[in-house]
Amino acid sequence: MLHPDFWNDQQAAQAVISESNALKDQVHEFYQLFEAYENLELTYELVKEEDDAELRSELESELTELVNRLSQFELNLLLSGPYDKNNAILELHPGAGGTESQDWGSMLLRMYTRYAEKKGFKVETLDYLPGDEAGIKSVTLAIKGHNAYGYLKAEKGVHRLVRISPFDSSGRRHTSFVSCDVMPEFNDEIEIEVRTEDLKVDTYRASGAGGQHINTTDSAVRITHIPTGVVVSCQTERSQIKNRETAMKMLKAKLYQRKIEEQEEKLAEIRGEQKEIGWGSQIRSYVFHPYSMVKDHRTNTEVGNTQSVMDGDLDVFVNAYLRSKINA
Repeated sequence: MLHPDFWNDQQAAQAVISESNALKDQVHEFYQLFEAYENLELTYELVKEEDDAELRSELESELTELVNRLSQFELNLLLSGPYDKNNAILELHPGAGGTESQDWGSMLLRMYTRYAEKKGFKVETLDYLPGDEAGIKSVTLAIKGHNAYGYLKAEKGVHRLVRISPFDSSGRRHTSFVSCDVMPEFNDEIEIEVRTEDLKVDTYRASGAGGQHINTTDSAVRITHIPTGVVVSCQTERSQIKNRETAMKMLKAKLYQRKIEEQEEKLAEIRGEQKEIGWGSQIRSYVFHPYSMVKDHRTNTEVGNTQSVMDGDLDVFVNAYLRSKINA
């Protein structure tokens, strides 16, 4: 029988290998970029000597490609925080407004799922509470992939929607808010003591997305940390034991962040500033009526094509946020 530490050692070794491969890829990309730059210099000299139109067009095309590659390389270097490389845990919580806000929550759920797929990340639903008539009351996702947290930390905050409500027979304009919380997923790289007597563990029947295949047994788990009031839930697995293990990881991540927040005045490194889900606290506004625009209030980045944003094209906002933090 394998010693329990074997699996921990295996996970640690896999993490080191993954990080090593990522660093090798960065070094390889740097040398490729340098080679491309040298080739451009040679092409530029030829254009100056021969003034060939076709050669000039080729130079402009290669220059544009190099600028784009350099931009992406810069972003990858910006993702150098202690937990940027980790998987991400993303939670959505609609604010006041009932069905309208809950529907907005489901729209954001689709947007982040699409974004993750475009990035090549894997998405798992850890907990899902459907709305009374439509949408969601809350959802927790595990988004897995290299630098998932590094990218998605840009989405932490309150998201505001302005539109003509499909649930209002009078066709009035409504404003809705949803809070998006993002934290890094930890395995065994952090140590935080959680006493059994401080936990209240409830089991319940899973339901909704991610739980439909297991809704005949009380396999879902909700853990409340009594001293802090922190609550986490998981219903993604058939096994109650596995759901409890995942919920404990989520709890430790939240408690670790809470500990950091108590020690530091600047919270943006890990979790960001907590804000009320309502007016004046949004990081981004999505306006569908009377005009179409998505604006990030932290960077003043604007996009007129709201549909592309809702389909997961978030790079322009994420990239602007990452660059703003390095320039701050």
